[in-house]
Amino acid sequence: QVQLVESGGGLVQPGGSLRLSCQASGSIFSIYEMGWYRQAPGKQRELVATIPSTGIANYADSVKGRFTISNNNAKKMVYLQMNNLKPEDTDVYYCKFDLLDGGLNEFESWGQGTQVSVSS
Repeated sequence: QVQLVESGGGLVQPGGSLRLSCQASGSIFSIYEMGWYRQAPGKQRELVATIPSTGIANYADSVKGRFTISNNNAKKMVYLQMNNLKPEDTDVYYCKFDLLDGGLNEFESWGQGTQVSVSS
C-alpha cells in the first residue's frame, strides 16, 4: 500500500510564497510521474504541474512563471514552490504519483490534500 502525505499549505497574503511538499511511503517499485493538482469546492480538479521521473516539467498556463515543481526520486518526494500567489490560487492542493508498486501493479496514488488560502 502506498501513502502520500502533503504539507506546507496555509494562509498567505497576495504576492507571498508557499512551498508544498509531498512524501510517498510504502511499497514502491518505480515512479513514472509526480504532480500537483488543485480543486475548489464544486469544481473539477485541475492540473497545476507535473514532472516525470526524468524529463521536463509541465505547467498550467495560469501558474507558469510563478510556480516551480521539483522532485527527489530517491526520497520519493515532490515539491511545489509557489511565488507571487494570487487570490485565485486559493484551493485545496493534492499531490499525485503515477507508479509501479512492489507487486508491479500500475496505479496512481493521491494525497489527502492541503489547503492554500491567499487573502489580505
